[in-house]
Amino acid sequence: MQKSLTAAKRYRQFLLGVSIFLSAAAVWGQKGDLTVTVYNDGRGLVKDVRELNFKRGSDTVKITDVAASLDATSVRFEPLTRKNEIDLLEQNFEFDLIGSDKLLNKYLDRNIDLVTKDQKTFSGKLLSYTGGQYVLSVPAGGIKVVNASEVVNVSMPELPSGFYTRPTLVWLFNSRYSGKEKCQVSYLTGNLGWHAEYVALVNSTDDRLSLSGWVSVDNRSGATYPNAKLKLVAGELQRARRPMPSNIQGDEMALSRAAAPFEEKAFFEYHLYTLAFPTTLANNQIKQVSLFDPAETAVKKNFIYEPDRDATKASVVLEFKNSKEAGMGMALPAGVVRMMKRDTDGSIELIGEDNLGHTPKDEIVKLTVGKAFDIACEQTQKDRRQISNKIWEEDWEISVRNHKTEPVTVRVIKRFYGYWDITQTSHEFIKKDASTAWFEIPVDKDQETKLTFTVRYRNR
Repeated sequence: MQKSLTAAKRYRQFLLGVSIFLSAAAVWGQKGDLTVTVYNDGRGLVKDVRELNFKRGSDTVKITDVAASLDATSVRFEPLTRKNEIDLLEQNFEFDLIGSDKLLNKYLDRNIDLVTKDQKTFSGKLLSYTGGQYVLSVPAGGIKVVNASEVVNVSMPELPSGFYTRPTLVWLFNSRYSGKEKCQVSYLTGNLGWHAEYVALVNSTDDRLSLSGWVSVDNRSGATYPNAKLKLVAGELQRARRPMPSNIQGDEMALSRAAAPFEEKAFFEYHLYTLAFPTTLANNQIKQVSLFDPAETAVKKNFIYEPDRDATKASVVLEFKNSKEAGMGMALPAGVVRMMKRDTDGSIELIGEDNLGHTPKDEIVKLTVGKAFDIACEQTQKDRRQISNKIWEEDWEISVRNHKTEPVTVRVIKRFYGYWDITQTSHEFIKKDASTAWFEIPVDKDQETKLTFTVRYRNR
């Protein structure tokens, strides 16, 4: 019983030591203004203003609550007022965090106390901790092997040196000033990214849509950023190749509806989106925030048949202009667009999804919804003739059958190769580029229209 009380006392002392260590670290990690800029390539830039205590001469300062995925080579330190009085001499990034296995490894050849389920206490020098067993050299002589499954408490007299409970930056300074100073600490971290998601609600006549946008910020960096000013950068930044830390698993999702949308502006050759209010980015959390209020715009529905890509089906493509005059006009970051339509019973149903690339204002947005069910298409090569050793011709027929209850116009996009020219055609066409022709084919309801043309190729 006396041994058990002694072990319990040592264990409480050990916990007290850890508590004191944590309290001291919290003082060093006192937070100030915090800004997190997140890029859509999986990393973020953290800018944290903290008030630190300095002593004249050589001094060590610890910064806690930094990201576990911190890139130590990107850390920047800047005193805000006494820039010429505090010199940073050395930096260490400590990420060997405290854990039971690591503690036991540090206590090899040192005394520990084990308390088992039946309240027995075993004290001795730890010789080994492998295979789920503690091997102790006991004071009475001999070796004692205790199964780890039977142990409910492990007591150690003190916390070994060199351990940290949280990722910590340890700085060595030479200071010509004693007292408190506000300093900005900035660093890049991996495992922090964002992407945009959109919902487009098409009206009953398919000629207008309402577009709403959300951003999802995925924080697996190993740190929580409370009440941070959030900025998002959209664009394709050049990155130097280097290995990044592996992802930290997590699946918690937080949903935040913005009282006001993001402020968007051009920044260098990218676009910057700044949230109008501070928000907390918790570790292992996906936070969703409204990007902009729903915007309504006119939309055109196109049926497009590309026989060289799909033998029988026409694609349905929604097209609108991202302009202020059309009801839009905000630079749209890349993301997935989910297109919806309201049924006659009032329910909203999914009609398709597409990926939207980074889209500046005043550009045309084209979203592929899916394949038209009631439009059937077919391409047939009717003939091929050799005119000379350098010239030959091909006759083509493309049938478009409309089984809908209203007339449609199908755009047939035909691709050619080499030097070509259309010599005969049943319908007008537009030569879009050196290898592509567009035909606009009107088809009445429950009717079939046949496009026929002859293309001549020649070698040079």
